[in-house]
Amino acid sequence: MIFQKILLQIFYNFKQERTISAPFHLLRGKRSGQTVQDVGIYHLHKYFGVLPKLSREKYDIELSTLIEDQFLNVKEDGFYELTSKAVEQIKHIQNLPFDGWHYRGNEHLFFARLSLVIQTLSHQVAGKMSFIPIQKDEQVQQWVRYFLNANHYKDGQLQLKLFNEIQQSLGINTMEERAKDIVMLRLTGYETAGLTWQQISVQKNMEEIDIQLMYIAALHNWLNQLNQHQEEYPILSQLVENIRISNPLSGSAFQTAELFNNGYSLEQISKMRRLKLSTIEDHIVELAMIEPQFKVEQFVSDGDIQKVLTAIEDYNTRKLKVLHEVVPHLTYFQLRLVLTRGERVES
Repeated sequence: MIFQKILLQIFYNFKQERTISAPFHLLRGKRSGQTVQDVGIYHLHKYFGVLPKLSREKYDIELSTLIEDQFLNVKEDGFYELTSKAVEQIKHIQNLPFDGWHYRGNEHLFFARLSLVIQTLSHQVAGKMSFIPIQKDEQVQQWVRYFLNANHYKDGQLQLKLFNEIQQSLGINTMEERAKDIVMLRLTGYETAGLTWQQISVQKNMEEIDIQLMYIAALHNWLNQLNQHQEEYPILSQLVENIRISNPLSGSAFQTAELFNNGYSLEQISKMRRLKLSTIEDHIVELAMIEPQFKVEQFVSDGDIQKVLTAIEDYNTRKLKVLHEVVPHLTYFQLRLVLTRGERVES
């Protein structure tokens, strides 16, 4: 089962240094300082927020299955241990191309635009412009109206251009055919209804949540392809407008970053924003995760950075408590900054 394998991969990345609840918060995209910090420390950007509606009940059911199948042992304090069976299983896990850090659920907005455009164009070809839109969101409907008019859809050329771009882009995309098929099965056209998750699950003989995960990974993969080659797909490139998050900082962290980049100290920012210093430090760690030019050395000396990196290797851990015992003169904030080194993602 894909979902269980993803959980095992996340647990493995956490190096048994977080509780059994950590993957749940990661997959839902919780914006807490701890979860965002974990993304950087344990290099889990791809999984961040890929299942924002994941229920705790569903998560606990899958967790129980992992325990029953002897992949995971849970301790009384809420921490866990992976078994040798789990470690062996992880070696054979399919690497789905998620990019949760940069999309945060916006892949669904892209698909909403695409599905309504296709539904509208297919009805126009059939000469039946009176239909119930598959997308109820008024903002999506307004966006699609503007897109259609801007591309002169009434002359009948847009349908062919869009079809060719979809066929060409997906034709050369490296994602497996099953994933492409799932995306196409969700589309609605004239007298053709998009399939539900349950219907696709029956057709593919897969769990619904696994179908959804393949669908999300496929959209992330496709979106990255379209963003990287916009000149080749002028129609689809309009549909991906503002879908990829160029600045993944939260609103509050963004405000802190603006002040910091303007020369204010963390203490000054704390007073100006009336926020705890620890909150401002969380924002700076978040900034360090995504900003390639961020200089950790402005907070930690080169020598201390090397001491921390050596400790990580010697003790095979990224756990702050352990690292603090090895280099006690550094604060947890400084340690977290060092842990972001080499774990940044492109914005």
